[in-house]
Amino acid sequence: MSDAFLLNQLEELANKLGVKVRYENITLEESSSTGGLCRLKGEYVLIIHSQAPVKEKIQVIAKVVKRFPLGDIYIRPVLRELLGESKG
Repeated sequence: MSDAFLLNQLEELANKLGVKVRYENITLEESSSTGGLCRLKGEYVLIIHSQAPVKEKIQVIAKVVKRFPLGDIYIRPVLRELLGESKG
């Protein structure tokens, strides 16, 4: 499975959880982070450096998604494995 496909699936999962994923140009001199979760006007927004490699984008979204309850949402087995969740 391609990294681009995994990234797309994670973006969709984040959206189902109410997290808006935004890609912004983050000046790395100001921050060593690839991205992070914040809350704006009561909504969760995940801001990710637009120039980050796809694998880093996947890691950032996966780290954030794991913070939310996932029990009631269908998640593809490959994503569950990536998130370290067992089926059921």
